[in-house]
Amino acid sequence: MQRRPFLIAFGSLALLPVVTRAHHGWSGFDQDHPLYLAGHAQDITWANPHVEFTLQRAADLSLPAELRKRVLPAQASPVDGPALLAAARLPDRKDAQWRIELAPLSRMEAWRVPTLMAGDPVAILGYAGPEEDGLPVMRAEYLFLGERSFGLRSAPAPG
Repeated sequence: MQRRPFLIAFGSLALLPVVTRAHHGWSGFDQDHPLYLAGHAQDITWANPHVEFTLQRAADLSLPAELRKRVLPAQASPVDGPALLAAARLPDRKDAQWRIELAPLSRMEAWRVPTLMAGDPVAILGYAGPEEDGLPVMRAEYLFLGERSFGLRSAPAPG
């Protein structure tokens, strides 16, 4: 009977990489080089630790001419959005699909981000991170849905 607690504890530890695999935090991402991606959302997971989806990259991806002029919402955390827009570039990788990490559900709700559906057009300004399941991964700083922009590092600024 003394082996049972050991087996339960060992079994729990064995699951740890599976449970934490999908949550990288910000430190694993290249925050010195903001990237711009656009395309269509696929395989959406609207759950914690954060919302994720696969982006089917636009075949004719280019930086929008008005990108630097976009109005960005104020966030509770200090983020220099205009500087990020000015520094944005396309990724060097030409992968057709990217795994996109958004914010936790509570933050998505605070921003009132509409639930993404398969096929929805999206654009992201964010940072490349470690590959996951053979796909490049991007952590979104800003999500663009049509004319709307959402800051995802923190909640909307009070006011």
